Amino acid sequence: MLKTFSITDIGRKRKVNQDFVYSSERFVGPLPNLFLVADGMGGHNAGDYASRLAVETIVERSSGSLETNPLRVLDEAVQSANGLVRKRAQETPELQGMGTTVVAAVIDGRELYVANVGDSRLYIVNSGEIRQITKDHSWVEEMVRRGGIGKAEARNHPDKNIITRAVGAEETVRIDFFQVLLQEGDVILMCTDGLTNMLEDEEIRMTLDGARDIVEKAQGLVRAANERGGRDNISVVLIEFI
Repeated sequence: MLKTFSITDIGRKRKVNQDFVYSSERFVGPLPNLFLVADGMGGHNAGDYASRLAVETIVERSSGSLETNPLRVLDEAVQSANGLVRKRAQETPELQGMGTTVVAAVIDGRELYVANVGDSRLYIVNSGEIRQITKDHSWVEEMVRRGGIGKAEARNHPDKNIITRAVGAEETVRIDFFQVLLQEGDVILMCTDGLTNMLEDEEIRMTLDGARDIVEKAQGLVRAANERGGRDNISVVLIEFI
């Protein structure tokens, strides 16, 4: 059984919300459910258009998919979104250079299937522990993985928002896939960097643990990020695996 709640907030500094979220506990084509978080990039209205277009395309392509494996469904759908975002950017001068992160999740029984492009994240929180499942596709994170800089330095690095992969950036998008066996009581958190740039992982865990229900948990995360400055749009999808 799942309990879900999603929320997106413009934050305190931005004039436009370039994040887009989608949450369905019901079937989307062959998928038993589908959860998506996207963080758009691009000038003017290009970022919010890119995230919305990508999410809507993923939902549409998943709905009509003939595949049965969730990861293959997500692969086809994200690749289709990549092609369409890129096509629209090439057709319209004011949309040139637009792109978006995407993190997608599907739960089938106890199996969690995840697809990720960019630096939006998926965590699993349970038993006093928070685990980041996805890996950020960012320049700074690449430096951390290579041992060039430490985690503490990376957190405040001036180039930390430079991402190395995005839907719409290249002709073919490279997608990371993950498959995780869920345990009873797991809380799945999907979010944009408007949350993770404001709060440390342990602060996220404590905020979740200190709330009474799923709505209070999600709203508490957004409130905490805004209290820290709210420098970016903040989006959260929470899924409780009961």
